[in-house]
Order: sequence, then C-alpha cells, then structure tokens
Amino acid sequence: MSSIQTTRFVSRLTRGTLALILSGGRGTRLKMLTDWRAKPAVPFGGKFRIIDFALSNCLNSGIRRISVLTQYKSHSLIRHIMGGWNSLRSEYGEFVELIPAQQWVEEDTWYQGTADAVYQCLDIIASHHPEFILILAGDHVYKMDYGEMLAAHVASKADLTIACNTAALSEAPKFGVMSIDKHNRIVEFREKPDNPKPLAMDPTRALVSMGIYVFSLDYLMNELQRDAEDGESSHDFGNDIIPYAITNNHHVQAFPMATGASHDAYWRDVGTIDSFYLANMELTEPEPALDLYDPNWPIWTYQAQLSSAKFIGEQGVSECSVSASMVSGGCIINSSHISHSVLFSNVKVDSGCLLEGVLALPDCILGADCRLNRVILDNGCEVPAGTVIGEDPIGDAKRYYRTEDGVVVANRSMFGQEHEYRPTVVQDNRQLRSLR
Repeated sequence: MSSIQTTRFVSRLTRGTLALILSGGRGTRLKMLTDWRAKPAVPFGGKFRIIDFALSNCLNSGIRRISVLTQYKSHSLIRHIMGGWNSLRSEYGEFVELIPAQQWVEEDTWYQGTADAVYQCLDIIASHHPEFILILAGDHVYKMDYGEMLAAHVASKADLTIACNTAALSEAPKFGVMSIDKHNRIVEFREKPDNPKPLAMDPTRALVSMGIYVFSLDYLMNELQRDAEDGESSHDFGNDIIPYAITNNHHVQAFPMATGASHDAYWRDVGTIDSFYLANMELTEPEPALDLYDPNWPIWTYQAQLSSAKFIGEQGVSECSVSASMVSGGCIINSSHISHSVLFSNVKVDSGCLLEGVLALPDCILGADCRLNRVILDNGCEVPAGTVIGEDPIGDAKRYYRTEDGVVVANRSMFGQEHEYRPTVVQDNRQLRSLR
C-alpha cells in the first residue's frame, strides 16, 4: 500500500491551504426543507448539519483556515457556525470566517455562479496569503482527508485537481462527468450531461466530479479574472472554468476518492428529498457505510446541552420499544414503538405512537396514537394526536408533499402552525401532557 494511502497529510501543504466552503445555494430540490434555511444548514444524522461534514473534514485534515461563503437565507447557518465553530485559535492563524454575499462588483448583483462567488471574494482570499485554495461544496455528506488530495495535486504538478467518485449511470446527469487517461489526467468534462459517458470497465457507472477542487492561488486568480471578463460565461466552475481549462490544454488532474484507503469512498449528494431521506435511514443499519462513531475521524458540531434521551413505559402494560433507530439528546418517548427512525434533538413522542422509517428533525412534538410511516417532519412540527401519515398515498399527496419514492414531508404550515418556530429546550414531559 502506497504512502499516499496510509499517511495523514497534516503538513506544510495543509497549513498553507485556505478552504472555501460554498454554502450560498438554496437547494430547491429539497423543497420545503429549504424554505427557511440554506441547504448546508439542513439537519442530518440526528445531531449534525450537512455543512458539519466539510468543516470536520477540514479540521481532521489539518486545515484550520476556513472561509464559508453564504448567500441564500443564511441566518440559521451563520448562527450554527458562530455557536459551534468559533473555538479555533486566531493567535495561531486559525479561523472559520463567514463571508456573506455583499454585492461588491459594479453590476450590483448577487453571486451569479460558483466561480463568481469566489471571484467576488478574491481580495479577502488574497489577504490570507494562502499557497493553495481548496474549494468545497457545503452540501455533501462524506469523510475525506484533503491532505491526500493536496499531496497528489503537488506531485502531479497540476493546474487544477478535481476530486471524483463513481456514480450509477442513471444518477450521473446530476453531476459533472469526466473521462481520464491512464495518468488520471482529465481529457473530457461535461457538466450535467443528458447522456453521460460510462466507465470503460463498468458501463453501468460514470466518473463524476465531487465538487472539490484544488488550485494554486495565482492560477485561480488569473482564471477567475479571465472568466469575469467573458460576457458569454455563466461564471460557474462546472460549466465554464473546468471546460475552458481542458479545452485550452491546462493540466487538469483527477483525484479518485477511492485511492485514499484511510476512509471508505462514502459520498452522498443529499440534494433531493429521497436521497436525503435514504442517507439518514442508512445510518440506522447495523454497520452503516458512514461511521459516525469513528474516534479517528470525529464529526464535530454545535450541540445544545440537553438531558439524555428518556423512555417512559411500564413493562407489560404500556411498554416502550425502540429498534434500529437513532434517538438524540433531549428526546422523551412515552409508551410508543419506534423502528428504523432517526429522532433529532428534543423530539417528544406521546403514548401509543407507531413510527416506522420516520425522520423527525429537532423540536418536533407528536401527540398520542400517531401512526407515521416513511415520513420526514421538519423542525418544530406539532403533530396532532391520532394523525396517520404514510398509509394513504392519495390523501398524503393532497395534504403534504409526497415524493415519487413514497416519502412524505410535512412542515409546520401543513399542520396549521402559523406562529414563528423558536427552538426550545424542554427537560420534562410537560409538553406531552399538554397534547392529551
């Protein structure tokens, strides 16, 4: 096994790197889950936000200079980062800084594309004097040692290195699809093609971009300036910067994620309701592909100081059962049956409920005798007693949002909650009693 597969690259390369996490997009395919928040701020895995994975990868890789570019409905994202990611030591040159869209260009416009977002922040980026720029999407779930990618970028003497993974051919039109030569140099790149080119060794899969790029500072600045002056450009990395570099014979290198053997090649683009639901449900498996319990690669986050989860029920009378599920702090489950579900922080479930395949985001309250099957509840939903969701496809589609795969999504407005949602910390079961 080569050294690039076994060595953690916490070195001059990572210390000389500035990570830019692009977190400005709405993520329209997540529907109502992004009505009040940007996609990277959507909760995931019981206690995390999606952006925590990119941030944790940076820290675990030894990259401690991080800029987060925000735009769309960024308040909850900003609050999360300020609350949970402000512990780095500024006296050592470490930081996680927030860069909101500020309309600094003469056209007085918001970010027009991913490349334009970085271009508008070039003066801030240059002020940190990085040697390398690592550009990350803030809306993917994965583990990755970026030091390995940086080392490969330097070794190949590339102008631009792109992290890649394989995807089913049916899913590939959602991504940038590439072809490489025997030296992993990218010879063709098409952004979201209708007919993606399959892998030669596996015609059912394609090689796709993970939206992770490494540039030197000078090369990036030159290319963004050139692109900004191009009136025909959409100012996007996938649509413009990468194809231009390949067409003009710049050295664009692929870094296949599977070559880094320190972690499995787990990577999920949770950009649709169904993919988001499935990625969360995978965590309830006995040995999930994403190990959230790995002490060697922890996922960091902000977590409120909540009491331990509590299960109420008398054996043989009104017992409580939980199987193949994740239940977070602050939850109180009263005499109910829960299986293959993920309950986020501070969820309250009253007696007699039956939950199967439920994803309940923080602060949800379920009244007595509810039956929910394959349901996502957005933050703060108050589900009336006796509610049944997931058994009547036609009725569910009329009242809630139902995907093609049969996952039902409900938010507060669908339950008639017009008041503003305010996260709460409840340490007893008073809310449960109020629902009876």
